[in-house]
Amino acid sequence: MGAEVAVVACDVADRDALAGVLGAVPEDAPLAAVFHTAGVLDDGVLDGLTAERIATVFRAKVESARNLDELTSGLDLSAFVLFSSFAGLSGGAGQGSYAAANAALDALAEHRRARGLTATSVAWGAWAGGGMAADRAQGGAVPPMEPGLAVTALGQALGQDLGVTVIADVDWEQYLAGGPALAPNPLFADLPEARALRERTARTDGATAGAAEPDLARQLAALSGPERDRLLEDLVRTHAAAVLGYPGPERVEPGRAFRELGFDSLTAVELRNALGAATGLPLPTTLVFDHPTPASLAAHLKAELAPGDGESAALLAQLDTLEAGLAGSAPSDDELDVIAERLRVLLDRCARGADDEDDAQVAEELESATDDEVFDFISKEFGIS
Repeated sequence: MGAEVAVVACDVADRDALAGVLGAVPEDAPLAAVFHTAGVLDDGVLDGLTAERIATVFRAKVESARNLDELTSGLDLSAFVLFSSFAGLSGGAGQGSYAAANAALDALAEHRRARGLTATSVAWGAWAGGGMAADRAQGGAVPPMEPGLAVTALGQALGQDLGVTVIADVDWEQYLAGGPALAPNPLFADLPEARALRERTARTDGATAGAAEPDLARQLAALSGPERDRLLEDLVRTHAAAVLGYPGPERVEPGRAFRELGFDSLTAVELRNALGAATGLPLPTTLVFDHPTPASLAAHLKAELAPGDGESAALLAQLDTLEAGLAGSAPSDDELDVIAERLRVLLDRCARGADDEDDAQVAEELESATDDEVFDFISKEFGIS
């Protein structure tokens, strides 16, 4: 097409080096546009980040963008484009430093426009074909975009002179359903997909009121020990396979370490979120590292969901049923008195310690008592005259 291209090596975060490159741009082909596409990933959960790890991400993303802004602010540019990320807008599991750095790029674009300068910050979703997330973003709520389509969308965004915009392929139903830590997000509340999801959820909840499936804890209570183990192990393996993009849970060996299966700090948080949603348990971000194999993680979930085995778990489930029955009915005062008396008798059976010793002493005394002494004891205990 007759274009001439010069490729120049430069650490854009080094302000002096960048100034040298910009100063060497020929006068007959002046600088007309800037595209800042640099990025470095150093994913980790917040409590695993250090100042050094944050600086690595911010140097490539933020320091270089600030240098470009300062050194070109006096030029008549047709475009100043910053490659931001969807993570900076919505947050990203295990991407604390990366999300913050991209949010800084969005702010820089707004700051430039407030100064009367051109700027567009594009919060990208994942790119296919070698993008930064291509090695792990296979499917999911924000699947990789075909590069040609992404570039076409970029051209449309620049044609509309947008300050901060989002270009991403988002499965909104999957994304908005989210993990257990995701509350309804006001950023997306007005999207047609979000409204449709809320309406559909409300209809479903109304149709199934009073006929909900038993929760996981109750399902476990109805199973034998080996069946509970198998159910929880399948649960862990299924969600692990989904996070890693495997075709099915059979690829996740129960005794193999999560790290060997391909988990990192980011995917570990995604698995935690998925299991938290499935179990209703408040699970730590270090879950996968505290319980390093699917089998050990399943055992941990079993201990949290069904602390009692066999008979005790079934009895606890029956108590849940009793509690729900009382909450959903209105017994009379006489009926409540009968229920309360039955519960007091049950509670006495559960009492331990000193009461057991007293009962044993009473039993010994009754064994050696005469008939008259037994009748006298009954009269005193039950108020019979």
